[in-house]
Amino acid sequence: MHAPVNIQLIGQEVAILWDDGTESYYPFAKLRAASPSAETAGERDIFGTQYGGGGRHDYSKVEVKSWEQIGNYAIRFDFSDGHRTGLYAYDYLKNLAEKM
Repeated sequence: MHAPVNIQLIGQEVAILWDDGTESYYPFAKLRAASPSAETAGERDIFGTQYGGGGRHDYSKVEVKSWEQIGNYAIRFDFSDGHRTGLYAYDYLKNLAEKM
């Protein structure tokens, strides 16, 4: 697992420098849409019933206001729409960067 060395908010993106020397850039709207939280992604009970998530939303005006590292494994972003429950694991962020 790679860890961030430096995280900055630059314009409308989050920029992360990783410990392997690579850099990743995440547009605010795409980062918000990719939140791994139950609110955004949804969750299933033991019977497979989906709760939450599933709906497409317009996050084009959402900004990242701040962020904090959670332990040695994730980052929590505070978004301008009040969302802050998604924990973005480092591996999740690295994989997400390849899709953006």
